Amino acid sequence: MPKLLNKNYYLILIISAVFGISFWIGFNVNLLPPEASINAPIYDELFKILFIIGLIIFIGMTIAVIYSLFKFRKRKDQFGDGIALEGNLSLEIVWTIIPSIIVLIIGLYSYNIYDRMGGMKELNHSHEMIDSSTEKIWAGISQASNNEVASNNLSVEVSAMQFAFLFNYPKGEFISGELHVPVDHKVSMKMESKDVIHAFWVPEFRIKQDIIPGQPTILNFTPTKVGKYPIICAELCGPYHGGMRASIIVEEESDYKDWFNKNTKTEVSL
Repeated sequence: MPKLLNKNYYLILIISAVFGISFWIGFNVNLLPPEASINAPIYDELFKILFIIGLIIFIGMTIAVIYSLFKFRKRKDQFGDGIALEGNLSLEIVWTIIPSIIVLIIGLYSYNIYDRMGGMKELNHSHEMIDSSTEKIWAGISQASNNEVASNNLSVEVSAMQFAFLFNYPKGEFISGELHVPVDHKVSMKMESKDVIHAFWVPEFRIKQDIIPGQPTILNFTPTKVGKYPIICAELCGPYHGGMRASIIVEEESDYKDWFNKNTKTEVSL
């Protein structure tokens, strides 16, 4: 009996250590690039939870494998096969129920994160077949209605093609190879592909949206930190896919206005 209690004590101690180490690493080790948008902290919440769960499984399984290698190794006086074990209903129930509960919790929490990022907002446009004269707009992260896009501080039209991004500023009537935006201002982008499927990905903003031919997509974000960040195509789009990159320049409002006025073809009041 005391020996069994000792085993249970050590088991509880090891499990507590695994959980403690996993939580400490999860909350203190950041593997992601710096946060630079409103959506970034929301996304990072989910990443930390998944990271901690992954650490618990990884560390726990590593300890179990190392223990098994020593505990159940073949002894010098053993020449036959090991004990034939077949079936353990209790164990099978446990390792089916626990992963199912974890997956269910992660799924519900992921839905909540996606909703908080704006991915579940309804569009004014129906996804059903509509008249060919009416443009069909598809939802993206933090998408807004047409009225919100029109009245927004900054509206940009993004064209993706092999192998470049082009940014059209309708108010200024000019096209740029770089995306310039003012810090702490909401940006609404209408994105469309001219050829194959592309993806608009800014790691620091924690946003990634597919750009599909014939399906204009609305994507909104609000940058929170001044700087220059890479825009990466995250969908294999051809032989030069790896070189399909652009930059997003987040500037103070005064700097953005200066840049905008230097490039605009018309007098615009920002």
